Amino acid sequence: MINFINVTKKYSNGHVALNNVSLSINQGELVFLLGHSGAGKSTLLKMIALLERPTRGQIVVSEQNLNHIKSYKIPFYRRRLGFISQNPKLLNNASIFENVAMPLIIAGYDRAEITRRVRAALERVGLLEKEQCKPFMLSEGEQQRVGIARGVVHKPRFLLADEPTGNLDPKLSVEIMKLFARFQQVGVTVLIATHDIALVERFPFRTLVLGQGQLINEEVCV
Repeated sequence: MINFINVTKKYSNGHVALNNVSLSINQGELVFLLGHSGAGKSTLLKMIALLERPTRGQIVVSEQNLNHIKSYKIPFYRRRLGFISQNPKLLNNASIFENVAMPLIIAGYDRAEITRRVRAALERVGLLEKEQCKPFMLSEGEQQRVGIARGVVHKPRFLLADEPTGNLDPKLSVEIMKLFARFQQVGVTVLIATHDIALVERFPFRTLVLGQGQLINEEVCV
């Protein structure tokens, strides 16, 4: 579960990115975070990933208060998270297999386990047959799926996606969202930040709406 309790984030230049936000996301839930550019969506995701700290308030993830996590323990905490952005930032001189394997290599997994996990992740996003291709050989939609495979290869409990369909056409955007729904179906908690209202309306998941750093609406789709 993810809980924000009266969370405010004010940057040193005076900009208030989030203002007294309280929300709850259940374990295994898929939630859309909807809002205009600058509404505070990215800041909210970054605070869950401990890329930012709140100015005031509490953030609790799986009963762990993030305010109490020391800096040296942050890498261990992040192993529970998968983070996917609008630009997957793939290494063009490395194969798709090598790109997806990078988090496991950094974490020190052995070769056999890396191979097993990478191929399982690529199969889940439909790209196993392209594991030896280079990123420039793939379409934008395929590159985003590689980014998703890299984000889930370590089997995270929480998947955070920041505008993951921002560079894609409507058809590809729907395909990517269906992939996220499949991860939610196997128990992963998924939080997707987007400004695409039409896309969100196609899926039956709860929507939190941010505006000017505040939670202004919550919609439950059925």
